[in-house]
This record gives sequence, structure tokens and C-alpha cells, in this order.
Amino acid sequence: MSDKLIIVESPAKANTIKKFLGGRTKVVASMGHIRDLPKSKLGVNIENNFEPEYINIRGKGDLIKSLKKDAKSAKQVYLATDPDREGEAIAWHLAHILDIPEDSKSRVTFNEITKTAVQKAMKEPRKIDINLVNAQQARRVLDRIVGYKISPLLWKKVRKGLSAGRVQSVAVKLIVDRENEIENFVPEEYWNIIAKLIDNKSQKSFEAKLVGKDNKKIEIHNKEEVDEILKHIKRAKFIVKDVKKGERKRNPAPPFTTSTMQQEASRKLNFSLRKTMSVAQTLYEGVKIPEKGTVGLITYMRTDSTRISEEARRVAKEVVESTYGSEYYENRYYKTKADAQDAHEAIRPTYIDIEPEQIKDSLTNDQYKLYRLIYNRFLASQMKSAIFDTLAVTIDANTYNFKANGQSVKFKGFMILYVEGTDEKEAEIGQIPMLEVNQELKKEKIESKQSFTEPPPRYTEASLVKALEEKEIGRPSTYSPTITTIITRNYIEKDGKQLVPTELGKVVNKLLIENFPDIINVEFTAKIENEFDEIAEGKENWKEMISEFYGPFEKELEKVEKDLEHVELHEEVSDIPCEKCGRMMVIKYGRYGKFLACPGYPECKNTKPYIETIDEPCPKCGGKVQIRRTKTRKKFYICENNPEKCDYISWTKPKKENK
Repeated sequence: MSDKLIIVESPAKANTIKKFLGGRTKVVASMGHIRDLPKSKLGVNIENNFEPEYINIRGKGDLIKSLKKDAKSAKQVYLATDPDREGEAIAWHLAHILDIPEDSKSRVTFNEITKTAVQKAMKEPRKIDINLVNAQQARRVLDRIVGYKISPLLWKKVRKGLSAGRVQSVAVKLIVDRENEIENFVPEEYWNIIAKLIDNKSQKSFEAKLVGKDNKKIEIHNKEEVDEILKHIKRAKFIVKDVKKGERKRNPAPPFTTSTMQQEASRKLNFSLRKTMSVAQTLYEGVKIPEKGTVGLITYMRTDSTRISEEARRVAKEVVESTYGSEYYENRYYKTKADAQDAHEAIRPTYIDIEPEQIKDSLTNDQYKLYRLIYNRFLASQMKSAIFDTLAVTIDANTYNFKANGQSVKFKGFMILYVEGTDEKEAEIGQIPMLEVNQELKKEKIESKQSFTEPPPRYTEASLVKALEEKEIGRPSTYSPTITTIITRNYIEKDGKQLVPTELGKVVNKLLIENFPDIINVEFTAKIENEFDEIAEGKENWKEMISEFYGPFEKELEKVEKDLEHVELHEEVSDIPCEKCGRMMVIKYGRYGKFLACPGYPECKNTKPYIETIDEPCPKCGGKVQIRRTKTRKKFYICENNPEKCDYISWTKPKKENK
């Protein structure tokens, strides 16, 4: 018989906290959720005020028996599941199954798995926070209603097995909308004129860009305008008109939140969101380190707060000052967004004295990379700003104005350790010589460069997370499963790092926006998210919130079902006859994209692969060029006569001028 039984979600977490608790304490794992809505039916009693019909998860019968036995033989049971809404709900389900009274102080939470945090939490058990549980129930029930009510329409009109999710559908819409922007984008021509100039004193050369005429900004749109300007400055003297010296500061980025960690791991480590969260989970739950045992290396990895504890600040100060010197340290506080759930700290190392290099041999390569990223980001967040000396120079050539900008590092500050990545390419600013007003510069050469405006870039996992967060769609814990789901369902595919909608994704998106505009409306989804927050704070009743949503949704659903009853989605007819019955085959969408099927189904069940072709003929033999894909879904172009008569194959699309 044990005095205390502590239930956590995972065996790794159980092993880590066992060593902090002496005496007759037993720590076991629930292996995540033990109760959930059934998969075989809606599982929500609409008539009975949206009461969820939870069942024990299949396959967990023996585990539940074991937990009941352990709970019966313990004097006190503590529920130490993760410190968020999902963890609170797991604790609530455990309490139900183990007959733990609702007013029992059985809930313990800790933001980091350290001896201090765990022992402190055990001294301060509390009741289960029913508001947090209800916020999780509201999300689960609402998403179940949306998914289980809309999905059958997709089965009828597109194909069986498809599903619609509230947040996933909005994410797909963002990606499809971006693709449409790219496809409809009309590039505009523009030109830059760059003068390469030499300072006679230092003999250093630098570049200046044409920005205006008579101190008014100008834009150059074609070659004729370029030639006209070049004619006017051909023999002009380049005279320095203004020199501005300045100083620029660059501040460090805040410690990681879930979304910023996901974005940075994608940019710098090339990790998918799923991989980032999986690796972070192992660092949080504990890694075996020689002479220290199993150690939880980071704080809880699902947070949108940038707050850090005073103790963490104190240790960061010691590490920065001892490693880099006191001139590099600055005690910084970061403002957390107004709508953030500030229950947890930012993601940071739990033991700041454990440097990544010290434990490299105890970690997998992925664990080491992510731990080093989290460690360096945190330390850098408590360091001085980088300082740059800047120089902005205006140069006149007749009536035309050129500008040159330069900078040099005066003090590296936090940049000695860590620099945040970006999704956009940063313009490089080099050094230029110290110049004087009225100084004449030697002209080395003048170049003109033709460019075209570019469409917005496709989303990557990192930039999509940033967009979802900015638009307040979902929460940190939902980004990874959301993006993983839409890729798994083949609504989206990855082309390198870019997210591209599939034909199936476009078809499903079109059907949803035409028939359920509110469900995949960005503002509506953000509003729902804020209502979940209100429920978590006890300001709103979760069943009333679901009821307010369901009334209009039910009417919309009835209307759509009626409207679509006699409507068949238009199937594109190909120019390929079925070799079995002669009917013209139609284009359908399957798990792996388009395929050809005989419209005579079920009498004729003939199907065949769909081969896409482009308008441009083969540059070698004039035959049709087909689009094929590698196993990793990367496109390439191949002649229909390859390999029998023509060997044309290319990663790039052939153009007319190649003929």
C-alpha cells in the first residue's frame, strides 16, 4: 500500500518526478486521455443540452483496472497531468473514473519538472478547475459537431473518407487564397540604377542607388526611362550633398512561446511542427544525464507567454556575466500579448547552468539542436542590445539624387550568442567610407537592372503558424496537429518547405466557402477562440455558447443539405475514352490526387492514372510534355515519347524560346 499515488500522462514524466518524491509514493502514467467521445457516432446529445457522451477509450481497459487498483490502495491520489486545458480535462476524466470527489484537493501542476517545482506543487494541491475543463469540453464538442455534421456532405459530393475541421478548414482556405493570389498575380516591370563610386581619399568603392529627382521620389518603369536618365547623368559630377551619422540599436527577441519556437525551429533546424513538438515533449518530460539521473530540461512547451520567473532571471544574470562579462547583461521584461494565456512561463531551460555542450552526448542530435536553440534564445533575451554605427549619404548627379547606406557593428551585445531568423530575405547593409559634404566622388560605372514585382510567397509551416497566430485562429497547442492533419488528408502538400494546395484541397475548400462561409471565416474562428478563453475564465457558460452557435448552424446545415440534394459536383470530362466500354473518362480526386475513372460505374469499374500535360511542346521532338512527380511529390517534366524516341526530361518547365 502506498501513501500517495501520483498520476501523470507519460512514463517518461513519471520516471523524472519519481526521484523527487521520497517515502511511499507511487507514480504511474495514464498514457494520455482515458475517456473521449466515441468515434462511431456524434457522441453529443443535442436534445439534452449538448451533453457529451464520453466512453472509455478502446484498448485502455487493463490500464483503467490498474489505475483503480492503485487508487484504492493509496491514502491520497494526486492528478499531475499537464498544466493546460487539455491536462485539466484529463485530470477531470481520471477523477470521474477513480471516484475522486469534485471538491477534493487532488490536482497538482508544475510548469517545469524540477525538484523545487514538483515539491512545491505537492504542498499546494487544489481542486480541479472546472472552468478550464469546460473550455476544453467546449472546443471538443464544437469541433465534433462541425466535423461530424459537415463531413457526410463531403462524402456524398466529393469522395468517402473526407472530413472537415473547424480550424483545419480555415488553414486550408488561407493556403488556397494565397495560391489564387499567386496564380492571378500580374508582374509589373521596374528598374534600378546603381552607381559604383570611389572615395578619392580612401580609394574605397561603394554603391549608391538612384532614388529621386529634384529631391522627389521617382520610380522607373521601362528601358526608355532608364536611357533618358543615363543620358542626363552620363557626364554629371557626383557630389556628396548630405552625410548623416547615427546609431541604431537592435534588441534581442523575447524567450520562446510555442509558436515562435515552432517558427524558429522550422527556419533554423528545418524541423516540421510535429517534430518540434515531439522533441520538445521529450526535453520537458526528462532526459537521462550521467550523475544527474532523469532531468526535465525545459519548461512546459505549450504557452503563449513571454514571462520568466525571477529565479530564472537571477541565474541568467550569473551565466551571462560569467561567460561574456557584465557589460553584456540586461534585465529585460517582455510584454505578453493582451489575449495570451499567461498561466505558464515562456519556454526556457529549467537548469540554466546545464549548457547544451555539457550534455551533448546524452541527447539525440535533434534534442541537442532544439535544446541549444531554446537555451541560446533565452540567454540572449537577457542581454544588451546590439549597437551599430550608421551612415546615410545623399549624392547628387545633376538633378538626380542617389542614396548610400552603411553600417558597422559598434557593440555585438546579444548577437554574440543568437540572432533571430526571418521568413523574408534581409537586405544586407555593408560599410561605406566616411565622406564629407561637397566632396566629389569618382564614378567607376553605372549599372541598370531590370526587375519584376513578385507575387506573395507561398506559406511555409513557419509563416502559416505566424499568420494563424496573428489572425487569432487556434492556440499554440493546435498549430501542429492542424497543419499535420491537412497534410495527412492530402488537402495540402509540401513542395520543399512551401505548402501547396492539392486539387482535392481546392475542391473541398470551394464547397465549404460556397455553403458554410461562416465556419471557415477567419474573423468567426477568432471570435470562437476568444469565447473559449471567456469560458476558461468563468465568464461564459460553455453549453450556452454551443447553443448560440448551433441554432444558426443547424438552419444553415438544413438549407445546404436541401440545396445540394439534387446537385452533383461537376466532374471534368477528359478527352480519353475508356478502353473497356468507350465512355469518355472523368477526372476524380483520390487520396493521392487526380485519377481517371469510367463514369459508367458500377457497371464499368475501369480507372487509370491521370497524366497532366502542359501547353508547351517538347523542345526536342515537339511531342506532349507531361508533369510527373517524384516520391517526395517534387514536380518534373518529361516528354511523352521518353524513353523510346526522345530523352527530354527536366526539373524546369520548358518555355517557348527553348524551341
